[in-house]
Amino acid sequence: MSTLSNKVQLIGNLGQDPEMKTLSNGNTMAKFSIATSERYTNKQGEQVTDTQWHRVVAYNGAATIIEKYVKKGNRIGIEGKLVTRQWDDIEGQKRYTTEVVCNEVLLLGNKS
Repeated sequence: MSTLSNKVQLIGNLGQDPEMKTLSNGNTMAKFSIATSERYTNKQGEQVTDTQWHRVVAYNGAATIIEKYVKKGNRIGIEGKLVTRQWDDIEGQKRYTTEVVCNEVLLLGNKS
């Protein structure tokens, strides 16, 4: 039997400054979104840019690096895993979100 891996690697730009929180257990958390873009030429010969936004959370050491060095517009690389969370909203409807739980950060500088 083989083991499947849940691993995500993204390089993108932050759309806003990270939101920092200290959790009740004392751990630090950073929440932010990064944009990745793919450029291609469509059938009409036009250049198209497809931008995708990714929700990211980081804890402890990775969160500390993000808090100190990462701001809106910075380009970063992240590595982590995809996690889907579920909760009930105020009206009792089930809600879902999928995010990358980041365990490594690579600082790549300002948006160019």
